[in-house]
Amino acid sequence: MKFVDEAYIDIAAGDGGAGCVSFRHEKYKEFGGPNGGDGGRGGHVFAVADPSLNTLVDYRFARRHEARRGEHGMGSDMFGAAGADITLKMPVGTVLSDSETGEVLFELLQPGEVITIAKGGDGGFGNLRFKSAINRAPRQKTPGWPGEKRSLKLELKVLADVGLLGMPNAGKSTLITAISNARPRIADYPFTTLHPNLGVVRVGPEQSFVVADLPGLIEGAAEGAGLGHLFLRHLQRTRLLLHIVDIAPFDEGVDTVAQAKAIVNELKKYDQALFKKPRWLVLNKLDMVDADQRDAVVADFVKRYKFKGPVFEISALTREGCEPLIKAIYKHIKAQQVAEQPAVDVDPRFVVGDPELPAPGSSA
Repeated sequence: MKFVDEAYIDIAAGDGGAGCVSFRHEKYKEFGGPNGGDGGRGGHVFAVADPSLNTLVDYRFARRHEARRGEHGMGSDMFGAAGADITLKMPVGTVLSDSETGEVLFELLQPGEVITIAKGGDGGFGNLRFKSAINRAPRQKTPGWPGEKRSLKLELKVLADVGLLGMPNAGKSTLITAISNARPRIADYPFTTLHPNLGVVRVGPEQSFVVADLPGLIEGAAEGAGLGHLFLRHLQRTRLLLHIVDIAPFDEGVDTVAQAKAIVNELKKYDQALFKKPRWLVLNKLDMVDADQRDAVVADFVKRYKFKGPVFEISALTREGCEPLIKAIYKHIKAQQVAEQPAVDVDPRFVVGDPELPAPGSSA
């Protein structure tokens, strides 16, 4: 299936049905009075977060979505039926914004979450509504109210705890294969990954996190070079970035430090908030370096790169060093989750051991 993470749609809720002007016509009841009913409500347009979807391809060509209008009111006190609602299924992590102003209107962050993105118009009043002591034969009615109409931009931002970034062929796909259940395409040439891949990393019983593998970045990605700029938005919701560096490139003339700095500069140009996220350095492909030279190669890279954060040395192919990396990531994510939980106000009178509370069995 083709991966699509951006689409534009037009939605229209149903208009309300018009009210009715009608009077009772029965034998021997010349002045039966008004009996025109109200119009029905127009159909709403809902959006639901469906965890089984991972792309917006359904909305690439089906751009217009309209709910049914409400039925008109009728005589004999009959109100019009409400128009049928429609529900649009979207992947979890979809952002819905106004296509003209760019204002974010809704976000689908929880599986099964349902939001109303366009409200149907209310039905109009029939003449039964206008009956009063001084107006016994009203001929007034109102038309139905129009339903809401919107032009929306749908943007999918994958929900992952950890994002992998780096140059093409740095070993990101090999790493996500080694530590998770994801099985992306792996080949010995750059730009193998063409769309984000998500994998669940199992640390222990009821202990896991989600990692996202994105297409490789190159210098100038923030301005549109390569494929990576199309998917940088998928890193915005991550809690941690792993900067994967190929410590043993095939071309000996490649400056790995310059490449690593270029990736960081692209993050800074694209989004300052993304640039400020916690970022760890993961030096990959140690199996390609002689064992007696590894320490010197790693020390030289860290010294020239002047990186002050955590540094991990791994080989995704042989899985060497992957286990300590996984445990460190999980510990970091759990610490962030605890820090993000809102503080709960506790009444000091109910704290165990509070000196102001009387001892058990004593009189207050």
